[in-house]
Amino acid sequence: MATTHEQPHDVDPYAAVEELRVALAEAGIVFPSLGVDHASPGLGLVNLGRVRAEVPLRLARRFRREGRE
Repeated sequence: MATTHEQPHDVDPYAAVEELRVALAEAGIVFPSLGVDHASPGLGLVNLGRVRAEVPLRLARRFRREGRE
């Protein structure tokens, strides 16, 4: 993952989606609706989609664990 602050126009939303999908899969987390938002191509938006309540909870716990290491 990039460690510098990238400008929104510098980031390929398709590459960002794939990188996030892989990282989430490594953590055992799936966002079924993860994808590029095709309704706003100029903005490069990513749709994280709807997930069951345990998914963001697991994700938050994972972030907290990673932050302490």
